[in-house]
Amino acid sequence: MRIREIIVSILSVILFAGLIISCNVRTGGEASAVGFEKDRKQASGTRQSIVVPPLPDSASFAGERMPLEYFDVRESLLREIETICYQHGSVIYIKQLEGRYKSLVDSILKEEGVPADFFYICVAESRLQPAVSPAGAAGYWQFLKGTAKRYGLEVNREVDQRYDWIKATHAACAYFKKAYSKYGSWTLAAASYNIGMANVDRRIKLQLLDNYYEMQFPQETSRYVFRAVAYRMILGNPEYYGFDIAPQFVFEPVKCRKVTVSGKINNWSVFARRNGSSFKMIKMCNEWIRSDKLTNRKRRKYEVFVPVDREYSEVRKL
Repeated sequence: MRIREIIVSILSVILFAGLIISCNVRTGGEASAVGFEKDRKQASGTRQSIVVPPLPDSASFAGERMPLEYFDVRESLLREIETICYQHGSVIYIKQLEGRYKSLVDSILKEEGVPADFFYICVAESRLQPAVSPAGAAGYWQFLKGTAKRYGLEVNREVDQRYDWIKATHAACAYFKKAYSKYGSWTLAAASYNIGMANVDRRIKLQLLDNYYEMQFPQETSRYVFRAVAYRMILGNPEYYGFDIAPQFVFEPVKCRKVTVSGKINNWSVFARRNGSSFKMIKMCNEWIRSDKLTNRKRRKYEVFVPVDREYSEVRKL
């Protein structure tokens, strides 16, 4: 009988202890919830202010008016402005690269008689970087291999001129002028660069329209020109859209001298050393170099840009 009483006593103690622990856990949980709510309220003052960016009263591409009086056109442009505005790091880096490359591209566009707005097609295509798409389009203007060759660019294991700023920009201009001659519209010429002229021709025939803003396109093409215009607006007036980028943070063009190569290069690193540089810097200024050597059996001439100064000027130093 005594053993039974002892067992009952022990079980009672265990149950009582469990009840105390349970109460403490619940109380602690409630206290934590109260504390979390307090922390959340305190942190609310530091939250980022997300707003809808302003939309202009009027817009155009390559001198051709964008009909913002249509709700779908307004919404399409606003979507691209919103999307780009909140890609903060990307926009800052593109603005920095713009300082390095825009003057070069602008000079070629002017020489070729192509509107300056097409610079922002390049921005929309590659963000001014030596990119490669999942479909295999490559370089600053995102040429597919076959299209690049049709427009006179060399593409092989050692040389890929889709990554040559000068040659690729001239090739892109040749495409734009051909498309403009066909459609009589720079806007439709730009759209065709994204989807191809054959596809545009088929849609014109099916839809009985030849106006980009009236036509139905796949989503990527339907956003394409709006994206270029949005980039132009934001990069052209970054402060208005909330980007405060001091001049010293914008990249300068790299100072280079040209060296003509018409023969074989056994090792680009040796070439770089002989010219007072390094393979890293030679590659940075000549992304079209895709190997550590140049066989050059056809004895073609290549202009290689060799950087002459890696240091910022005193004005640019931080």
